[in-house]
Amino acid sequence: MRHATLLRTGLSALLVLGAWTAAGPVSASAAPAPAEPPASAALLSAMQRDLGLTEKQALTRLADEKAATALEKKAQRAAGSAFGGSWLDAKTGKLTVAVTTTEKTGAVRATGADTRLVEHSAKSLDAAKARIDALKAPSGVSSWHVDPAASRVVVNVVAAERADNDVRAFVAKARKAGPVTVRTTAQAPQTFAAGTVGGDPYYTGNVRCSIGFSVHGGFVTAGHCGGTGQQVRGWDNSYIGNFQGSSFPGNDYAWVNVGSGWWTVPVVLGWGTVPDQLVRGSNEAPIGASICRSGSTTRWHCGRVLAKNETVNYSQGAVHQMTKTSVCAEGGDSGGSFISGDQAQGVTSGGWGNCSSGGETWYQPINEILNRYGLRLHTA
Repeated sequence: MRHATLLRTGLSALLVLGAWTAAGPVSASAAPAPAEPPASAALLSAMQRDLGLTEKQALTRLADEKAATALEKKAQRAAGSAFGGSWLDAKTGKLTVAVTTTEKTGAVRATGADTRLVEHSAKSLDAAKARIDALKAPSGVSSWHVDPAASRVVVNVVAAERADNDVRAFVAKARKAGPVTVRTTAQAPQTFAAGTVGGDPYYTGNVRCSIGFSVHGGFVTAGHCGGTGQQVRGWDNSYIGNFQGSSFPGNDYAWVNVGSGWWTVPVVLGWGTVPDQLVRGSNEAPIGASICRSGSTTRWHCGRVLAKNETVNYSQGAVHQMTKTSVCAEGGDSGGSFISGDQAQGVTSGGWGNCSSGGETWYQPINEILNRYGLRLHTA
């Protein structure tokens, strides 16, 4: 593959979804570079468009989210066995930690977090969700997750099928597993792969998907996009590599090795029209944080983290430990990158709706993928 051709196109030959940022060599005597901005212009623009924020509000929110992300584990340790979960309160800009006893509020608040008294611990709620995971869900049940603010396990059912006998039977069994709240969703979830369309990041068989994040030696993406051993072709139909590992359903992750003139860089691209976003790590953003997604069909879109450790009931089978967001997506966006600030979060799995009328999308957390395959994220 010719180097000049890749530079002209600025497409997925970089093996991530974003755009080049021009940079020249720096001599040893050059002045120190200015501090990196908290986000690219593209990410700030998408946050303003999708979250209804001003640029100042978007910058403030990114700073709050960075602080909350750094604080979350410390606050959890302070809560100990009374920990009931945590989330970012967008109004106050602070991390809120649920606790089951007032005895721990002082220790948690000393870390800088706010507190809320709840009935159930995170451990007990996770155990209830695990019991629900063992049930076989009908198609009318969309997903289920722990909601720390409600201190309940939320079971989401498709509104049109709430009265279905199988759905009602599942909900009845779920209620026996622990504290459950039932909510409705407009549609059932589906994966976001698409048929072959020219000029997009990568193909396997007759499926088009999106590249997630560069790792040393390849990139990560969604498992439903291809099985282990399948060949992967790039936007120009040239050979990239093969799926080295893939899991779906149960999980929805995979990784592809890179060779034959292709290489990796630690950025999420903006398709040659907006600046790129450097990837500097994979610290997990809290519930309530803003998050943005890049995909080969709909490019940049932003929203909020709605839930973690959610089980999603696709037609192909349930997928566990997913993160739900309010970000839209469409066919071909599968496998693409979810990023919060400069921190990689996960790869697009599926959802419902579209980017015209809205919807929700789930991603497979990046750190689980890295740990599963022993991969190392390529960072700036």
